[in-house]
Amino acid sequence: MAKILFVMTGADYWTLADGTQHPTGFWAEEAVTPYEAFKAAGHEVVVATPGGVIPTVDQGSLAPAVNGGEEGAAKIAATLASLTELQRPIKLEEVNLDDYAAVFYPGGHGPMEDLAVSTDSGSLLTRALESGTPLGVVCHGPAALLAATKADGTNSFAGYRLTGFTNAEETQAGLADKAKWLLQDRLVEAGADFQEGEPWAPYVVVDRNLVTGQNPASSAPLAAELLKKLA
Repeated sequence: MAKILFVMTGADYWTLADGTQHPTGFWAEEAVTPYEAFKAAGHEVVVATPGGVIPTVDQGSLAPAVNGGEEGAAKIAATLASLTELQRPIKLEEVNLDDYAAVFYPGGHGPMEDLAVSTDSGSLLTRALESGTPLGVVCHGPAALLAATKADGTNSFAGYRLTGFTNAEETQAGLADKAKWLLQDRLVEAGADFQEGEPWAPYVVVDRNLVTGQNPASSAPLAAELLKKLA
């Protein structure tokens, strides 16, 4: 059994271009689905957040409309409530990468607020990438990659093939025109080779030890790819 580190946002809002705070956090499916896959494979999950704060779930991610109906919403809410690791996160600042066999970042708009500018998260990502540690990042989670820089100031993920929540999806979600910046644009500016699948369809990109998923529907196939790297 291996230990997998879940690095999660500690933010419960996302500051929009006009200065208002849009309530958010992490996206339920993107935490629950990989968690279940990793636990079913016999692995241990440890959650880390900035400052060790208990992560907040985006209430929108618990709605029936995004969980296949009332039954799906009830199931994901119940599963989320059972994830005891979420209630006792460790401090991201104190993480020792050597303790973990893989690292995973779920999304939600929260990472756009805190992980995108977290030097602790950025240095962890750079170490994971350079050490060959399997690294999975999904949806808005790749916002954290923006804080990962090398000694020369360039982004650690420049030249890597990857994906994340697209401009098209942000537009269809109704938040693109309210955002300070868009994830796809920033990743391209950072030098990443951004790959884009159909909006809302599962889409996963694997480049070396990096596995990225475009949206919530990509969390299950991403988890499967990450598990292959632990086999």
